[in-house]
Amino acid sequence: MPSKICTEPAKSGILLINKPKDFSSHDIIAICRRELKTKKIGHSGTLDPMATGLLILLIGREATKKQDQFLRLEKVYSAVLKLGEETDSWDAYGEVISAAPVPPLTPDDLQNAAKKLSGRILQPIPFFSAKRINGNRMYELARKGAEMERKYNEVTVEWLRLELAAPDQIAFTVRCSCGTYVRALGYMLAKELGTAGHLTALKREQIGGYHVENAFDGNLLKGIGTALYERVQTETV
Repeated sequence: MPSKICTEPAKSGILLINKPKDFSSHDIIAICRRELKTKKIGHSGTLDPMATGLLILLIGREATKKQDQFLRLEKVYSAVLKLGEETDSWDAYGEVISAAPVPPLTPDDLQNAAKKLSGRILQPIPFFSAKRINGNRMYELARKGAEMERKYNEVTVEWLRLELAAPDQIAFTVRCSCGTYVRALGYMLAKELGTAGHLTALKREQIGGYHVENAFDGNLLKGIGTALYERVQTETV
């Protein structure tokens, strides 16, 4: 008979997961709840299904009390921006809604465009996001074809790496504040360069002082309850 899922686990702390592509953050949390036999699991910010990289799970009552503290930590992402086509979700999982020619670009063009998107900026929130409008997730409304007014949030952005990987492809790394949508940064960067664009890859490299290199491989999650339990760190921020 399977063990009962408890509210409070025997061991409380944080669990670093390297989320694989095509898993939602909620998929990861559901698996961990089952394997660790606890309902008490929070997180430090979810990732889109297309995105990979660091997901911090907060295991147990004491850890989940610090969720707001973890959510406020700065994050570092690496991404690839495909120029010439915009999708409705601003990433590769969406449908192409517009196309534009890609002008010849130089490294200076990239740096000049990024300067306009550095520091404290106002960023559009993707319609395909988990943000709520009158209690409804925006992505749920978007899937139904509902009309929505564009919402914006203020974020802080620092471009750490920006290079032309191909005539129509930009690879970049950013450090940003909580609430930043890297998909929106890609959309905005493409607009500054006089074209359209969407992300084809996105990876969260770091949350505060926690790095993806130290995370448990999310591809190995199923059926490894004991190994997963041993990775729960008892020290939190």
